[in-house]
Amino acid sequence: MSTIPIDQKASALSTVLTRNQDDIVSEWLQEMTGSTRRSDLMKDSELRSQCAQFLRLTKQALDSAGTNFQAAAWDKIREMLGDVSRSRAQQGFTPTETATFVFSAKRPFFTQLRQVCRDADTLANEIWIANELLDTMGLYTTEVYQKSREETIRRQQEELLELSTPVVKLWDGILALPIIGTLDSARTQIVMESLLQAIVQTNSRVAIIDITGVPTVDTVVAQHLLKTVTAARLMGADCIISGVRPQIAQTIVHLGINLQDVTTKATLAAAFKIALERAGLTFVRDQAKPDTQKS
Repeated sequence: MSTIPIDQKASALSTVLTRNQDDIVSEWLQEMTGSTRRSDLMKDSELRSQCAQFLRLTKQALDSAGTNFQAAAWDKIREMLGDVSRSRAQQGFTPTETATFVFSAKRPFFTQLRQVCRDADTLANEIWIANELLDTMGLYTTEVYQKSREETIRRQQEELLELSTPVVKLWDGILALPIIGTLDSARTQIVMESLLQAIVQTNSRVAIIDITGVPTVDTVVAQHLLKTVTAARLMGADCIISGVRPQIAQTIVHLGINLQDVTTKATLAAAFKIALERAGLTFVRDQAKPDTQKS
């Protein structure tokens, strides 16, 4: 390929992106072999389309704002790289594989620049410019990828917390909230919201908070329980705490935690019995005669 004169208004990189995009894409795809080019997660046609879009948007941004990646002219390429990072995070690519999508463009870029630049000083300067730009874009994909993964993990944790604190309707006007695991501030908020919403929806007057699945109760956990009980009382529902094991009872006494205003029971069955009484319900055992055997 013959040497191409460099337009004074555009860098050598902009020039090669104008005239040699097909060659760059072909070499770029060859660079992305192995773990980076995951045919099991993405079709080659989709990958080729992303490469072509990347080159086109980079060319537009270079012509408008030079290599200032923070300029408004680079908004479209940042949006495109953000979409690539988030989609790869969902598809199962690793952070390294995601960043290598950009880093693997270096060799094709340098190859084309060597054919365009006339002297060593110009070539070194243009390669340095391209290297810094691609490094910036590669690090940007990693940052977006990490934020996307953190958001996914946070959302999954919230969903798990909601699933781990189900409110069960035991009887008309009686709810049960079994808690499994440790109570912290974030989970207490979800527990209170779930319980209060269920109280309003079912118009319940008694709520049983079962802590059989809570491994330990310290001052912080007890405070969280009292906050939940207080919130339920403000909604007009009386609370009973069940699942108070001997070890937990000893810990509560040792810590000097005041639960005198709260009804506590050792088992859920005992708490349910109290809840039925408070709801004004009485059960009578059926004394039906046993079936007589036919002769």
